[in-house]
Amino acid sequence: METGELSTEAQHDGGRRHEALVVAIDGPSGSGKSSVSRLVAARLGLAFLDTGAMYRAATWWCLEQGVPLTDTAAVAALVRDLPLVVGVDPQGPTVHVGGTDVGEAIRTTAISSAVSAVATNLEVRAELGRRQREAIAAERVPTSFSQGRGIVAEGRDITTVIAPDADVRVLLTASEEARLARRAKDVHGSADAAAVEATRDQVLRRDRDDSTVSTFHVAADGVVTVDSSDLDLEQTVQAVLDVVAQVSGRVA
Repeated sequence: METGELSTEAQHDGGRRHEALVVAIDGPSGSGKSSVSRLVAARLGLAFLDTGAMYRAATWWCLEQGVPLTDTAAVAALVRDLPLVVGVDPQGPTVHVGGTDVGEAIRTTAISSAVSAVATNLEVRAELGRRQREAIAAERVPTSFSQGRGIVAEGRDITTVIAPDADVRVLLTASEEARLARRAKDVHGSADAAAVEATRDQVLRRDRDDSTVSTFHVAADGVVTVDSSDLDLEQTVQAVLDVVAQVSGRVA
């Protein structure tokens, strides 16, 4: 993981050094996991890990190398040697593969349409899961980006498989209507009927495919549900910060 510096205010809270805090945020497509997690991490002075970006980067790499995504063994072998570097600064997270900045490339419709084939590959999940655990563990030490304050990690399986022992675990959810509208606005710049319909398959199919290998619609024991259906971004961030404060005592 890339390293960086935090402000003095982010390093300390009232002059006291905190133990590392791990916040895990899961949820379905379009629930706002990435945007909310980035802002929560920034407010708390923590690192930010977008695990979905890792799967997207793996998908980009497989396509770039000409490996058919249906060849599960070949995909798994390629991902084991994936030259991936993920920057964990919530103010500007980055994704590089083999030295190439793929931050924009992995957000294209082509990758969104193909990523489930990689994300449902169990060997790929095992490898990227290993890297995700390493990234989380790395933020517990003083030489890390967060200087040992901790990390907000978001994505599938985070609250149950990757970081079941996280200090705070949140399932961020929203109604299907709200999730489709948000994704349509992100992708098409509009949430009108045509944009929502154009986005429907991408969102619902991704959730359907991923649900074969991951549970993210119902909170596991110890996981707090935050329903953002009727909340805007700032309200959702505050709702998650409230959960963090209630569970861990850490305040922004």
